[in-house]
Order: sequence, then C-alpha cells, then structure tokens
Amino acid sequence: MLIEACVDTLTSAHNAEAGGADRIELCDNLGDAGTTPSHGTLRLAIEQLKLIVFPIIRPRGGGFVYDDNDVAVMRADLQHARDVGAPGAVIGAITPEGDVHEAVTAALRADAPDMQLTFHRAFDVCRDPHSALETLIRLGINRVLTSGQAEDAWEGREVIAALVKQAAGRITVLAGGGVNEENAAELVRVTGVTELHVRGATLRGDAGPRRNISFRKALPKDELARGVTDAGRITAIRRAVGAA
Repeated sequence: MLIEACVDTLTSAHNAEAGGADRIELCDNLGDAGTTPSHGTLRLAIEQLKLIVFPIIRPRGGGFVYDDNDVAVMRADLQHARDVGAPGAVIGAITPEGDVHEAVTAALRADAPDMQLTFHRAFDVCRDPHSALETLIRLGINRVLTSGQAEDAWEGREVIAALVKQAAGRITVLAGGGVNEENAAELVRVTGVTELHVRGATLRGDAGPRRNISFRKALPKDELARGVTDAGRITAIRRAVGAA
C-alpha cells in the first residue's frame, strides 16, 4: 500500500517522511485546496527528502476552469518542476460543461513526457466520472485522485470501487479526502485501491505575540468564487488619491 501525504511546508514534508509516507503531494495554500508550492519549498524538498515529491500545479484557488493566463502559468510551473528534478506532478483542468479539458491536459502531458502525472480532485466535479476516467487513460495520465465525487472518500467508497474496477490497471485510482487512522483500512478493503492520499495533520500554535488583529481572510462559501483584481476599482482609487 502506497501512502501519499499532502503537505504544505518543508517541515511537514520531513514529518511525513519520518512517519513512513512513500510520496508527498507538495502544495501551498491548503486552505483553498492547494496551489503550486514556491520554488524554494519544492527545490529543498527534492534535495532533502528520500521519498517521492509530486508538486501540485494549480495557479490559484477557486474552480478548475482556467483561462489562457492560468494555463500559461501551469505550463511554466510544470517545466520548473521538471527542471528541478520532480519525478511527477499533480495537474487538473476541466471545461465549463464539467468534462476533462482535453487540450490543456494533453498539453501538460506533452510538456512532461518523462514525468508521472496525477489528475487531482477536479475529477470530482466532472459530470461523468466514468467517461472522465476513460479520457484520462486515453491522454496518458498515470493516476487520478478522487473522493468518489463525494465530500470524503468513505462517503464515495462505492464510486471509488467502481472506478478501480473500470480502471483495470490502466490507471491508478488514488483515494483521498478525509482518509484517516479510523477509516483507512476499511476503505482499502471495500474499494481495492492500492494508494491512499492523506493529510495527517494536527494543529500547532506558532510562537510570537498575540494581537487582536486578523490577518487571515475567510474564503467564500461558494467554491467557485474567488477574489480577482478589478481594473475599475484600481482606477477609482487612483482617481480618488489624485483628487486628494
């Protein structure tokens, strides 16, 4: 059984290795489901760890429908990951209709012919998981991370089991989402997966003075909503200060 730990810092990466993980999905911004890690985090993780390091290639939070700028960033980040020696990466893009975005996925596959590619949980919002799985197989993607299109993998266990059966060894189904010490063994038993994706985190307090100031911003309840700089508002601020 291969255990992949999802981590967002170099310290967590070392802890995952010490705990016996086989591979890490290296991210930033896990509060918004993970975005591409920094150059320093990725390079040092590859240099310092013995386990396999797969960075996520995701340019922003929010949904998984990307514009040309997003795709350009993803391709550049994937090239960077390849340049620093990552043996694989985690990608994903869908169409507005809820299908795997074949053109983007094919471009990323072509950009990294020697890397293992995992399609991330954008898969879980595809309108037909079984059709999406066949598309990923045809495009040469190595594995798919999924909770079975449910809130967590245990809830989606029947769909995961069906995907494992459908895959028939042509692609690896990586079960993830709420996998923990209490449900991991039974999840493996009922689904037949050979790889698990886990977080395995506990809360720790950082050192430093406590101030009554909030730096963290709450994410929108709408999963598809995200903050985007508005040119009109920048213009309005410029005009306001110009008249001051």
